[in-house]
Amino acid sequence: MDLLQVIENNKIVAIFRGVSGEGADRGAEALIRGGIKVLEVTMNTEGAMTSLANWRKKYEGEAFLGAGTVLDLEMAKVAVASGAQFLISPNLDEDVVRYGIEQGVDVFPGVMTPTEIVRAWKAGARAVKLFPMASLGIQYLKDIRAPLDNIPMIVTGGVNLANIADFIKAGVAGVGLGSNLVDKKLVAEGKFDELEANARKYVDAVAASMR
Repeated sequence: MDLLQVIENNKIVAIFRGVSGEGADRGAEALIRGGIKVLEVTMNTEGAMTSLANWRKKYEGEAFLGAGTVLDLEMAKVAVASGAQFLISPNLDEDVVRYGIEQGVDVFPGVMTPTEIVRAWKAGARAVKLFPMASLGIQYLKDIRAPLDNIPMIVTGGVNLANIADFIKAGVAGVGLGSNLVDKKLVAEGKFDELEANARKYVDAVAASMR
């Protein structure tokens, strides 16, 4: 199935930042058991590409697995070589977008302003990452989508169990969830059943908001 379609249908992109090694592998397993279909490991996480390669071997066909915090072309090449099925950035780098198109890998660049959103779209990005959502707020999302509702937007930052339905109803293609979903404390304590249960709560909240 197409990645963007999976995101639009399931909404959640799990973000692993600062979670590595066995904790990342067991965390990914827990989230996938909990119904998460798209996982991202940020490139400023120790051993990120090892985690990504491990996930691709184990979960090929079960989930889409990609790299985040891809800042430039060199990082994009490393991520793709490690098995990234998609690239997500906090910034817009048209070289990265073009490289993704060449490699058949979706790139979701980070944007904030209308100009950046349209530039990313014209460069070939199929969706953009609206960031930092925690600072911009949901009203900004609503305002920006009014003239640009044809461009799929994935919001990252500030999304939690209490407000995820509001973002979905505001028309987002998806939401990036970091520490609220990939809870470092639960990982450190080995409470992977709780991590799975938390994932199910988010999956259920998404399903309820889309009825």
